[in-house]
Amino acid sequence: MARIDLHTHSTTSDGTDSPADLVRTAAAAGLDAVAITDHDTTAGWGEAQDACPPGMRLVRGAEFSCVSPTGREGEPPCSVHLLGYLFDPGHEAIVAEQARRREARVARLETMIERMAADGYPVDVPTVFAHLPEGGSAGRPHLGRALVSAGVVGSVGEAFATVLSPASPYYVRSSNTPVETAIEMIRAAGGVAVFAHSLARRRGRVVEPSVLSDLAARGLGGVEVDHPDHAPEDRELLRDIAARHDMLATGSSDYHGRNKTTPIAAETTDPDVLDALLERARGVEVVTGRGTG
Repeated sequence: MARIDLHTHSTTSDGTDSPADLVRTAAAAGLDAVAITDHDTTAGWGEAQDACPPGMRLVRGAEFSCVSPTGREGEPPCSVHLLGYLFDPGHEAIVAEQARRREARVARLETMIERMAADGYPVDVPTVFAHLPEGGSAGRPHLGRALVSAGVVGSVGEAFATVLSPASPYYVRSSNTPVETAIEMIRAAGGVAVFAHSLARRRGRVVEPSVLSDLAARGLGGVEVDHPDHAPEDRELLRDIAARHDMLATGSSDYHGRNKTTPIAAETTDPDVLDALLERARGVEVVTGRGTG
């Protein structure tokens, strides 16, 4: 059976593998298909496509930073993520919103760096942004790696749990895209929208299952079911929601290279689900390895 991982990150956002190394890592792990889904950018698509090993399929996508109602009365919206697959990267609304999000990410990170530097932390803007490629999407992991290099913390995970956490005085909130808007943009660009790690409770607040049902009526095409941060009972709940609303039930590692301990292909997608995804998408086609690997 083909092995498929539909959620991975490269150095064009918060991963540590270049797009070329990402597809090579996927091939070395025995994957037959992999999706590149960097945050709020498609800048890594070309390099990944050019390096894609012969025979491997590359699903081009992105992870959209969004905000959503939780479905609980009186509670403020929470941060969520939406995976967009095989959309037209030149679609006007997506180009504009991804550019806005990348600019907002830079401003947010600069503010966090300045706050930390003012308190004596050995970080500065040029160092943190030194290795971000053109068109790349900055994020807290870049600051986390700078803190690791400076000996402030032992790992990026430790940084996220302490000085970069939402409870930290250095934290700055994001200006994310309303999830309904992101779904509409992805669909208009010919892509398929899949709700990422929707019940990853250990990350913080999550939406109620009713929100996923409501979004299915708005065009949500799938839910990420098998994810390292999902408990077994939540996987079954999500699988049931997907089946009831004719949504795809995907599985993915959410691989970030050395920024997380989860290896690529830790979770995978059923081949039939990928086939259904390809049938529904009309923005761009899946790429079958034309590179040298």
